[in-house]
Amino acid sequence: MKYTEIQKLGKSDRDKKLKELKMELIKSKTAASKTGSTKTKQIKKIIARLHTFNTSENKSSGVETE
Repeated sequence: MKYTEIQKLGKSDRDKKLKELKMELIKSKTAASKTGSTKTKQIKKIIARLHTFNTSENKSSGVETE
């Protein structure tokens, strides 16, 4: 998922996608221990992009989060 795709999503869609990716990350970690997959790295990057976008959006709107 590219940054431009994330910009097109609404707040609720981003939160939903974040939850889906976290579940996929857990599944990928268990599968990677068996097969040695590198999919976990890609999922982590997408999660980081989502968090970065949410943080920058919150700062621009004046809302602070912990």
